[in-house]
Amino acid sequence: MFQGFGGWHLIAILFLVLLLFGAPKLPALAKSLGQSMRIFRGEMRQMQDENPKQKKDGEAAPAATTAPAAPSEPVTPNTAEPQPKPESNA
Repeated sequence: MFQGFGGWHLIAILFLVLLLFGAPKLPALAKSLGQSMRIFRGEMRQMQDENPKQKKDGEAAPAATTAPAAPSEPVTPNTAEPQPKPESNA
């Protein structure tokens, strides 16, 4: 995917980022990116910690998708005659 991606390409990308965002905004951008990565890693670690506990207790891991619940009464199609559309004399 990144074949042929060299140092000059990285320098060009960094130059474009500097040009778009400006030098004063780069520290704030880097700080917010770091905070986002820290939160993401924390959430992933929390999910990994919860998963073995469920298997250990004998509970199955929750399914990603669940089927909708079956209706309590059977659904019958509407058998009423359709109403004719009023004709417009335009």
